[in-house]
Amino acid sequence: MAITLNNQLVVAISSRALFDLEEENQVFNPSDDTAYMRLQRERLDEPAKPGVAFALVKKLLAFNDDEHQRVEVVILSRNDPVSGLRVFKSVEKHDLKVARGVFTRGRDPYRYLTPLQANLFLSANPEDVREALKLGFPAATVATHSARAQDHFPDELRIAFDGDAVLFSDEAERVYQADGLPAFQKHEKDHASKPLPDGPFKPLLMALQRLQQEGTPRMRVRTALVTARSAPAHERAIRTLMAWNISVDEAMFLGGLAKGEFLREFEPDFFFDDQTGHIESAALHVPAGHVASGVSNVE
Repeated sequence: MAITLNNQLVVAISSRALFDLEEENQVFNPSDDTAYMRLQRERLDEPAKPGVAFALVKKLLAFNDDEHQRVEVVILSRNDPVSGLRVFKSVEKHDLKVARGVFTRGRDPYRYLTPLQANLFLSANPEDVREALKLGFPAATVATHSARAQDHFPDELRIAFDGDAVLFSDEAERVYQADGLPAFQKHEKDHASKPLPDGPFKPLLMALQRLQQEGTPRMRVRTALVTARSAPAHERAIRTLMAWNISVDEAMFLGGLAKGEFLREFEPDFFFDDQTGHIESAALHVPAGHVASGVSNVE
């Protein structure tokens, strides 16, 4: 029987998202990667340090056991194969059960998301993330300067999501940007019983819920909605999740307050938001990634 990734939560992740390769990246030149390759070769036996998404990946892999492969993590990188050798040596050193990788030496890696059936793509390359989102894959650009995840909840995978343009479409955000807060509040109150259209990260939230339901007592999923919405616009967000038959464990309706300190208290292994200002606030405290989706990211 052919090997497939069916019925698994598949995460495709770049080398810089998984490991701290920022020093090496300083010598990278897209038109001539010779110096970068030389440095990686020199450091072949020097394991890279954990990067922004390391804790997320480690906890996701903890859902696997000898009998069930529930999560598959694949390295999907613009690195060359020699640099890929160092990445896999680092994977082994950190005892991560990652066996698959695609290294494209500067060419577009997002083309391989389709055969991988990826549920999430994390990269430090904004262009790759934008293209992945256009193809319909949940994707985010990791803020490589983010604080690393705390380890106060070793048995919980903790993920926080923004609402509009992340879990939900940017329909309401467009009203806000066009007509201001009062119009936004009225629009959402008038449409409270009408579910919002899907956003790019709804499939990931659904996959996490399946993982929770099918998972192991050794590891649980805890999710949070962290949004700038406030009453009365909160109702539509909650009713949308109800209509999707998806639950979140915590919901924060912050009415424009900075999200960073609230996220510091929730302690997610990763936070996703479409607005760079919120990412900068979050990155002071937690691992964060920018979702280049919706009207706030129109080029």
